[in-house]
Amino acid sequence: MKVNTYLNFPGNCQEAMSFYEKHLGAKVLMKSTFAEMGGPNGPQHLPPGLDRNGILHARFTLGDTVIMASDGPKAEPMRSAYISLSVDSNEEAERIYKVLAEGGEVFMPMGEQFFAHRFGQFRDKFGINWMVIHEKPMQRPA
Repeated sequence: MKVNTYLNFPGNCQEAMSFYEKHLGAKVLMKSTFAEMGGPNGPQHLPPGLDRNGILHARFTLGDTVIMASDGPKAEPMRSAYISLSVDSNEEAERIYKVLAEGGEVFMPMGEQFFAHRFGQFRDKFGINWMVIHEKPMQRPA
């Protein structure tokens, strides 16, 4: 079994993927638009509110993880799910937190925790929830 994260954007999927490429090193593997949709449910039958040039389906990598994404009708962001980025330095944690949290909503400011040199939680300007962590070595229970 393989589990993938699927992100739904309210019409700004392409902008979000470009932002993640620039700031996180994401790599877009494929993308198709609603205009490229074929068959009886082609682009002429789009539900109201969906743009023909919006992303029907995309796949991109973030680190060694494949993430899928698309544009869809606006939905309320889910607070119970996060993409968690584990990094190797305080500097990288601070950089990522600063760039992704800008224009978003901070749930927990970046700071030291008993389990992490740096940890922060936020929703980015695209509506995606993130956790950024530079973990402390933890002892395993005996």
